[in-house]
Formats: sequence, structure tokens, C-alpha cells
Amino acid sequence: MEANNNNDTALLIMDVQTHTLKSLKDANYYVHGIAKATAAARQAGVPIIYIVVGFKPGYPEVHPDNKAFASIKKMDVGLDNADNYAVPASIGPKEGDLLLIKKRFSAFAGSGLDLILRAKQIKHLVLAGISTSGVVLSTLREAADKDFKITVLADGCSDKDDSVHQVLLERVFPRQALVTTIDDWCAGL
Repeated sequence: MEANNNNDTALLIMDVQTHTLKSLKDANYYVHGIAKATAAARQAGVPIIYIVVGFKPGYPEVHPDNKAFASIKKMDVGLDNADNYAVPASIGPKEGDLLLIKKRFSAFAGSGLDLILRAKQIKHLVLAGISTSGVVLSTLREAADKDFKITVLADGCSDKDDSVHQVLLERVFPRQALVTTIDDWCAGL
């Protein structure tokens, strides 16, 4: 595995929040992996940026023509309540970490992430999140278009559809990113 330059790398923990963790088959296993990645990042001095999806009460940011988010608004899944887009304390932000709230699938959408990355001179993004076909795919594509170096933590991603998850990790993501495991990434720090 290629060595990381920790001075220009950031770990993005995306949509790992109360609402999305409920959708996982084994949330405890997933949380354990994220805890390992964040601990290693902190030890190595890699900044950690948490990005969650959340809205103001009543979802005023959701356009009726946005199929995915209009259905979330209609079902009122609680993403306009900060308790549902909170990151569990066991893996949540610590002093020095950032927490951003986004409004669409990509971590860049309405969060100010791009401005923060430029200010911190970050050039390499390490991605983990729920879901692989949502936030991870959208963020990877946008990050690639913005010329970031990208690493995807395969076991730091999860999706309701196992076959889509595997296709993305094995066939789609390697075209634009290094795909590795949490253990291998941590060992390279």
C-alpha cells in the first residue's frame, strides 16, 4: 500500500449517524471498524471530518422534484431532528474534529466541505460512510472531479444492497480511488 502524507490527508466519516446506523445488519461490527479508523487517524495526526445529512424542521431545503429527498420528507424519517443526525458518542467527534451538515447525497452538498479542505490544504480524502451507493459514491465522484486523491475504506462502507456494494467496491471505485481495508490503511499510517 502506498504511504500516506498525513499533512494533506483527511478522514471523512459520512452519514454515520443515528438514523443510518439503524439500517445496518450489524451496527456493532461497523462501529468497531469506524472506531479503529478514527483512533488511528487521531494517533497519526490525520484530521477527521464528520459529515451528516440533516435539515431544518419541516425540511425547507428539500425540493419537491428531488425524488430521493422528497420521499424522505414525505415519510418524515426525522432527519429534521438533530437527535437523528447525531453521531453516536462512542465514535463521534472529539476536540479538534469537525462536524458538518450536508443537504444532499454528496458530502460537498451544502456543507462547506470544499472551502474547509482548501483552507486546510487537504489533497487526499479517505472515505468511509453509509451508504456505499449514496454518500460514498456521490462524494467519490465529486472529489475525483475536484482532483483529490481518494482512498475508500471498503469495510468502512455499508449499503442495504450487498450486490451494489460489491460492484462499487470491486469494479467502479478502483477507477478513481484506492480501495483498501481499515486495517491496511491504519497500518500504513
